[in-house]
Amino acid sequence: MGKIHPENISSPPSPSSSPYVTSIRETFTIWMKSLVFHGNGCTVFNSKGELAFRVDNYQEKCSNEVFLMDLNGQVLFSIKKEKLRVFGRWSGYLRGGLKGKPWFQVRKNCTFSRGNVICNVNLGHEKSIERCYKIQKLDRKSSFKVTNNTGEIVAELKQKQSSRGFAYGDDVLTLEVEPQVDQSLIMALVTVCGLISRKL
Repeated sequence: MGKIHPENISSPPSPSSSPYVTSIRETFTIWMKSLVFHGNGCTVFNSKGELAFRVDNYQEKCSNEVFLMDLNGQVLFSIKKEKLRVFGRWSGYLRGGLKGKPWFQVRKNCTFSRGNVICNVNLGHEKSIERCYKIQKLDRKSSFKVTNNTGEIVAELKQKQSSRGFAYGDDVLTLEVEPQVDQSLIMALVTVCGLISRKL
C-alpha cells in the first residue's frame, strides 16, 4: 500500500511562539478515518508524515459535538453545533470548553443563495470585516478554499494525488495552509466542513 502522507519535507520551524503558525506554507494530509476503533473522525499528518492533529467525537457520526486534538490527544478546540438555527451555525471553543464566549463561529449559508460561499466565519464572536473568513467551494468534489477579508486564499483543501498524478480515494485529502496562518484554526474549519458534508 502506498504512503498517504505528504511527500515533501518541511522547512525549519518558524520563530513564531505558536507551534501552529509558521513562516512557510505547510501541507497536511487528511485521512478521513479515526485512530479510535469504531470511532468517528479523521487523522491529519504533516509534511514529514508525522501525526499532527486528530478529530474524534467518540459517538455517532454527525455528532453535535466534536473535538480537534493535537498529536498527544490534548483538545485544541471543542466544536459544537448550535440548536434552533435554520441554516446551521457551529461554535468553536478553545481547549475543550463548551461554555462562555466562543473563539470562532461558522455560519452556513442558505443552500439557495448565489455564489460559491459555503460558510462565513467570524473570530472572537465579532462581526468586524477584519476578523472574517469565507469558505468557498471549488469545482472538484470535497474541495474548497478559505479566504480572508481581502479575498486572499489562506488555505485550500482538495483530493490528494501522488507525484505521478494518481488520485487517492475520496477519504484522503491534501490541505495547504499559507504562511502566518493558524493551522489549528484552519483544521477546525475543515472539521466543520466535514460535519456539514456529513463525513465526520
